[in-house]
Amino acid sequence: MESYPSYKDSGVEWIGEIPSHWDSKRLKHISNFQSGYSFKSEDFSIDEEIPVVRIGDVGDKIDFSKCVKLSKTFLDEHKDFIIKKNDIMVGMTGGTIGKSGKYIYDEPSLLNQRVCLLRNQSSILNGLLYHYVKSEIFKRYIFFYCYGGGQDNIGREDIMNMIIPLSSLETQTQIVSFLDNKTQKIDELIEKTEQKIQLLKEKRTSLINHCVTKGLNPDVEMKDSGVEWIGEIPSHWETSQIKFVTQLFRGKFSHRPRNDQRFYNGEYPFIQTGDIVSSGKYLTNYTQTLNEKGYSVSKEFPLNTLVMTISGNIGDVSILKIKSCFPDSIIGFFPFKNTSVDFLYFVFSSLKNEFYKNSTISTQMNLNIERVGSIKVPLLPKSEQTKIVEYLDEQTQKIDSTIEKETQRTELLKEYRQSLISEVVTGKVDVRNYNG
Repeated sequence: MESYPSYKDSGVEWIGEIPSHWDSKRLKHISNFQSGYSFKSEDFSIDEEIPVVRIGDVGDKIDFSKCVKLSKTFLDEHKDFIIKKNDIMVGMTGGTIGKSGKYIYDEPSLLNQRVCLLRNQSSILNGLLYHYVKSEIFKRYIFFYCYGGGQDNIGREDIMNMIIPLSSLETQTQIVSFLDNKTQKIDELIEKTEQKIQLLKEKRTSLINHCVTKGLNPDVEMKDSGVEWIGEIPSHWETSQIKFVTQLFRGKFSHRPRNDQRFYNGEYPFIQTGDIVSSGKYLTNYTQTLNEKGYSVSKEFPLNTLVMTISGNIGDVSILKIKSCFPDSIIGFFPFKNTSVDFLYFVFSSLKNEFYKNSTISTQMNLNIERVGSIKVPLLPKSEQTKIVEYLDEQTQKIDSTIEKETQRTELLKEYRQSLISEVVTGKVDVRNYNG
């Protein structure tokens, strides 16, 4: 691909030079903006008809089965917050700040707070605006201008003052056509890779589930466990409620230190749900520390406690290998002497569906510690637990290694996608005569 004949300085550091005959416009002059509404959580239900798109739902594909819903009457009462086909959504806060997607559905949804809509005006094509918010340039701008205490935020004015390089509508049409074609091919590769990753994860879960409920001996005599999620077990195994095989701990504080900067940057490791999600089998890293005041209102778990998230992304587990304190969104399980914590880790890894069944939903999913404690798990000799752990450690490591390689491939494809879009929408390459 070739460059344009001549360039000029855009005046914006992260955009750099643009073609000499292009213009620059602030987003507020070429697009309309609509922020979301603070709907009341008590009005949410999974049995109503109209989905509410929250910040975690934003993307090119929305899983409506995971959306909270409102009754149809809210469409008439909140017309300004209806999401229409081809609207561009952008997250405005937290870990998903800058995440974007185009609403591709015919049926309407309602826009929740901390998500905004962009609707193009006549001087810019909807397709170009969409590709721009998917570019690396857009992400850089968002992260440069975001602000916050406990979490990042970006406001309406900051978004609407963003400068966008603008070519003629004819050139925009050619750019959109090129990027639609190229990004579709990249997305297909990403989707195939993600499908492979999903199959590997399912294989991993199936392997774990089989081993912790059936053992390693295919010829052993079996019996009905009487527990739906377990099914048949070896005849010499038993089952027991979780509360009878482990001591249960609940993280606790009277004030939420993760929302108060005064408690941060001390000497005490403070484990958050995201640390467990990203840790793997053993939890050895943390992203936040508390000072003594924050630590004093938190709960400390013993080393080698199995820790699990019970709020939001529920059911993620890890084995604690560092001295630390915990919020009330995490519970701990310290096994009694006849239960291996490593074996319990694999048991819990196969229990996610059971945890979902026992969860409650308000604005996010939550698990009740008493309900968790009443779930039944297999009870077997510790010598067998050790053999199962050794086998699963070896087999899951192989699967995890393949998953990691495929995940890296996916990330590289996503980075290439963003970079390609940035090069094209800022005119670093001329795609008007591209035939490939």
